[in-house]
Amino acid sequence: MTEPRPVEARVESLQGTRLGFGAVAAGLLAVVAASFAGLVIGPFDIPAGDVLRELLDGVPGIDVDSGLSRTEEAVVDDLRLPRVVLGLMVGATLSLSGAAYQGAFRNPLADPYLLGIAAGAGLGATIAITEGLGDGSGLLDPVPLAAFIGGLGAVWISYLAGHIGGRSTVTLILAGVAVASFLTACQTYVLQANSDVIREVFNWILGRIATSGWNEPKLLAPYFLITLVVVLRYARALDVLAVGDEEAASLGVNPQRVRLIVVVAASLGAAAAVSVSGLIGFVGIIVPHTVRLVFGASNRVVLPLSVLFGGTFMVAADLVARSVLDGAELPIGVVTAFIGAPFFAVVLRSSRREVW
Repeated sequence: MTEPRPVEARVESLQGTRLGFGAVAAGLLAVVAASFAGLVIGPFDIPAGDVLRELLDGVPGIDVDSGLSRTEEAVVDDLRLPRVVLGLMVGATLSLSGAAYQGAFRNPLADPYLLGIAAGAGLGATIAITEGLGDGSGLLDPVPLAAFIGGLGAVWISYLAGHIGGRSTVTLILAGVAVASFLTACQTYVLQANSDVIREVFNWILGRIATSGWNEPKLLAPYFLITLVVVLRYARALDVLAVGDEEAASLGVNPQRVRLIVVVAASLGAAAAVSVSGLIGFVGIIVPHTVRLVFGASNRVVLPLSVLFGGTFMVAADLVARSVLDGAELPIGVVTAFIGAPFFAVVLRSSRREVW
């Protein structure tokens, strides 16, 4: 019996890593704990037992008196619960997209904004706000739509520019950097010409998980599900890509096709998340890299756990953002930056070693 080649052995070692029950249980427990804390803690705290009974009362076939006043019921059902659900989906989408980008480009420093989504979304939202088309909230508000179109447009331009310059991942990344720089310059020009809306634009750019109902979760849900299904479908192929394009091709995987599908799906989800939450940085780096260090490098493990722990991280960060200041709410992007910037330095140092 012949020994497997080093490349095949490495692929087998990655694909042999399975998603364990303990890891899934830990992720689900973290989601439940963070979500429940998000429902209980706020400008005024609501007893945990009453919140639990209110949630049970919403289950078909269960009739429980929560003991909450009408105002408290409205706070739990119409304000905090939609906000927690939105935070879970935004965090899960950004983390999953970041993990997908890292797998597609074989780089632990990649994130969902690598190909210019942040710059494109920022420019789209800035133009919509300066034109007085909306305030960035609501299901039919033009600002999220403009941000979504701008983000996907930036990725499309980056792909075209990268294709013209060659089909290597390095060329594509450099194209993304160039497109992002150009679009950021355009956004700066628009802001300079419309200085009266700078505060409103920066409030959107710094990110927020704020919703007055279920409009934003409903808007994001289909894009999150599409990204989830497609990216998880290609988890095995991303493990094969980890050994390099030439080696992956020798094992029957089309690197260009896999990378295109995964990046498009991840970009779709990231653009949708940004359109409803603004630009929230570092989530796509912090969560996948932490999962990779703790649970293993296989994408069959990293991708699903990034969904669970990404949602947990976002809900926890949102809880800090709305609790740390009395009578005010800190932009959630500031919270994630406080955590993410030092973490990024650690990742940058560890990236000198092979982590795949």
